[in-house]
Amino acid sequence: MFNEYNPLKKAMFQVIDNDGKVINKRWMPQISDTRLLKIYKDMLFARVADLQIVSYQRQGRIFTYPPNYGQEAIAAAAGALIQDNDWMVPAFREMGTMLAKGVTLKELFLYFMGYEDGSKFENAKFTLPISVPIASQLLHAAGIGYAVKYNNEDKVIYAFVGDGGTSEGDFHEAVNFAGVWKVPVIFIIQNNQYGISTPTKMQTASDSLAIKAVAYGVKGIQVDGNDLFAMYKAIEESVKVCRNGEGPVLIEAVTYRKGAHTTSDDPTKYRTKEEEQEWDERDPMKRLKSYLIANKLWSEKEEDKIIPQFKEEVDRQFIEAENYGPYPKEDVFKYLYAEMPDDLHDQERQYDRFLQWKATKVK
Repeated sequence: MFNEYNPLKKAMFQVIDNDGKVINKRWMPQISDTRLLKIYKDMLFARVADLQIVSYQRQGRIFTYPPNYGQEAIAAAAGALIQDNDWMVPAFREMGTMLAKGVTLKELFLYFMGYEDGSKFENAKFTLPISVPIASQLLHAAGIGYAVKYNNEDKVIYAFVGDGGTSEGDFHEAVNFAGVWKVPVIFIIQNNQYGISTPTKMQTASDSLAIKAVAYGVKGIQVDGNDLFAMYKAIEESVKVCRNGEGPVLIEAVTYRKGAHTTSDDPTKYRTKEEEQEWDERDPMKRLKSYLIANKLWSEKEEDKIIPQFKEEVDRQFIEAENYGPYPKEDVFKYLYAEMPDDLHDQERQYDRFLQWKATKVK
């Protein structure tokens, strides 16, 4: 695959077209009907949750949130393949993979409500917290990969970043070191066409983002990120490369962020309705659903029945998060260092004095 779709050949890897028809039978992954339905339902749940979270934010019930809308195939494919003992190193737009790894919606809600407990991920082993500083997590992924290789562990590291992150030095340093060390890391670039408001063409003069793999001597491939089958097969082959000790793989997943960059963003300021409508034809949910219906595996009636159940479950976990209780004051300070330095102790004491003063003023 990596020879056939070498980034230098400027060919994007696809399996189905926009209507869900198979156009690349040779590389169609072997997925049972039961497993495929589970993947689609997981994608649908993630989309339902995503749209509801934006609604909660507009109601003032949760803080700034980065929507996953339109990028579900990437996270779903990774989530279907990642194993319990594999590492997940997220950015902040991988809800589907995080849920598959064992993170709960309630934990994600707590995180976006500002609670430190939202990063505990009690049932998700080997999962790093959400990383907002762009691309900084990729260096962690390379380091974890080095430790996994050093300890001779059979684990793969899944690391995610957006297209904007490829303009950060951390991205290049991480891929460079991973290539030198030949560590088992899959770098997945979610190229959703914009780094906030900056289009990809204004970030790089390269023909693609996948081609950056060539400079670092690692395998790379550009994939239709809205094609679930293509993403699944590309990650599946990348896992084989990693487990065979052949080093890291760089995947550029070409997709489109249908929502805003975050709920603080207004995409109408920098993109057109015509562009959005064009990408609507490539929607990952629409394409996979067309395939399922054509193969008599799914129906609109089944979807209409399950969506209210999903909405109810999302609401249930959100209400639990809303009723979590007051934010512990010590959480502001205790998670910064293993041993709190004197200046942070001073800040905590100053804050305690402020709280005492505030209580006195209220009375």
